[in-house]
Amino acid sequence: MAEYNKLTPELIEELKGIVGEANCYVGDDISADYSHDEMPIYGEQMPEAVCLPASTAEVAAIMMLCNDNKIPVTVRGAGTGLVGGATPLFGGVVLCTMRMDRILCYDMNNLLVHVQPSVRLCDLAADALEHDLMYPPDPGEKTGSLGGNVSTNAGGMRAVKYGTTRDYVLAMTVVLPNGQILELGRSVTKTSSGYSLLHLMIGSEGTLGVITELTLKLIPNPKEDISFILPFADIDAAISAVPKIKLAGLSPQSIEFMERDIVDSSANYTGNKIIPTVIDGKEAGAYILVTLDGNDQDEIFQRAETLAEIGDEIGAYDTLVLSHPADKRAVWEARSAFLTVIEAETDLIDEMDVVVPVDKIPTFLEYAHEIGDKYEVRIRSFGHAGDGNLHIYCCANDMDEAVFLERSAKVMKAAYEKCTELRGQVSGEHGIGHAKKEYLRESVGDTAIGLMAGIKQVFDPNMILNCLLYTSPSPRDISGSR
Repeated sequence: MAEYNKLTPELIEELKGIVGEANCYVGDDISADYSHDEMPIYGEQMPEAVCLPASTAEVAAIMMLCNDNKIPVTVRGAGTGLVGGATPLFGGVVLCTMRMDRILCYDMNNLLVHVQPSVRLCDLAADALEHDLMYPPDPGEKTGSLGGNVSTNAGGMRAVKYGTTRDYVLAMTVVLPNGQILELGRSVTKTSSGYSLLHLMIGSEGTLGVITELTLKLIPNPKEDISFILPFADIDAAISAVPKIKLAGLSPQSIEFMERDIVDSSANYTGNKIIPTVIDGKEAGAYILVTLDGNDQDEIFQRAETLAEIGDEIGAYDTLVLSHPADKRAVWEARSAFLTVIEAETDLIDEMDVVVPVDKIPTFLEYAHEIGDKYEVRIRSFGHAGDGNLHIYCCANDMDEAVFLERSAKVMKAAYEKCTELRGQVSGEHGIGHAKKEYLRESVGDTAIGLMAGIKQVFDPNMILNCLLYTSPSPRDISGSR
């Protein structure tokens, strides 16, 4: 465990000198929001100071000061993470990048955009469309920052066709823990030039450096996209469609799965009943939601005919076309509201975003529900059928928090063991933070964790930056610190 120092009045004055007094909060001026991310059940801890730099130079000065004085630093963007990654467990400084939120410029000849790290995903997506371009990564939390997306290699709904965030990062500016500024990557699409430090930084969850600028790849925006709902009797039948859709060459932009209970909850919460529950007198138990895109509507409908044939072969009750923009928007708004609905209906939540082979989705979901029943914790689920990434939530109402944490921990342990047995991964896109670090160790083993710790030591010998994965206490140990 690293030993850290406390901020002195003199150091606080130096921080204020770097970012300006109005952008350095201490004491009662610090909002409680800076003590946790979107999952406060994983612990809350107030920092000693919050700094909001506006430039790479200011970030470098903060990191140099903190490194020289062994002050822990936790990097934070929009705070939309779900694994406790932005929780300042050791106090110290929260370095919040949200003032660094400018789209700097487009390179239309090379289909690139240069941005600061706290441009929100929704803002870049909308701005790119103004240039008739698409930024393909599409995580569910549209208000998350791009720096956070890169730090967790966020995936999202379009990953099945377009890949994850990693596939669109060409270059970045990073401030190392000692304050040194490092340029990684280039504005080119190929490299065979030594170790890929760029890709090491992507997905490192802020443990190796602070991202201060990004160069991202864009693609021409598809002219048309049409969504389709395929209702099924149960989740096994629904998931059986996914390999067939891929093998048929339909090139789907997204393939989402939904179980009936979350569809009902979403309809009741939002009043949006666009997803049918009874089709020709038959009750739907599960659905897949497929989007096909391209530049020609007629060509999309030709692929849709094959999609409908596949649905008929495996027992889909229908293939419902959402060609009208209002219908398509309503369905995707319902899908995007799932987590909000779960949060609104639930007092206590724990979550996992495991990824398993696509054909193992029904096996894993059935097991998760069995374990939930065993420990009397309700399981809610939805996710990305096309790439096997499942969002599964342990939920409880009217339960003592300590009891819930104990039961949820048992569910999580069993579920992650099952995930490893099925050759899956602990996280598909949310990351590890401090909440999932023990599950990662159990999944990948001590040798892999030792190599990761060695990399961390090279980048951050004083262990001051986002020291969550290798030095933090267990999330179950800090539940009383709130």
